Amino acid sequence: MAMPGEQVREAYRAHSGELFGFACRSLGDRDGAEEAVQECFLKAWRSRDSFDPALGSERTWLFAILRNVLVDMARSDSRRPAGTPLEQSSDRIPSAEQPFERAMLAWQVEEALRRIGERHRQIVIETCIRGRPYAEVAAALGVPEGTIKSRVYYGLRAMRDAMEELGYES
Repeated sequence: MAMPGEQVREAYRAHSGELFGFACRSLGDRDGAEEAVQECFLKAWRSRDSFDPALGSERTWLFAILRNVLVDMARSDSRRPAGTPLEQSSDRIPSAEQPFERAMLAWQVEEALRRIGERHRQIVIETCIRGRPYAEVAAALGVPEGTIKSRVYYGLRAMRDAMEELGYES
């Protein structure tokens, strides 16, 4: 199913701020982030016929496009000032990639959490992210500790599957 041009404009109004924030955190550069978001929507416009809402939300589709744009930007030699020896420019690459990698991982975890069921999401957040003991969470929810362990196991398994769908490579 194609994404009509007007829908791309609506998507820009709805998601450009969030995409810009992600690009800014990834690149640490407002100008580069603006360029990345513009390129993202240009690619979305050009490939609007490939958008299929049955495969994922428009937000997920746009973030996937932006991720690819950011990866392309990180790989591009055009980000290196002309005349700068490779030895000098490569010194900057790890610091530029680390924020990008952290931001990508944070986005993937957030999106994976959105994709799993509410029961599992709640337990994974409480135990794995907030670090609460199983017994404490079980008491708070009024369920056996074994139920919490089971939900953590199945929740993490569902998250792993979701993250693989999002392109996470362990």
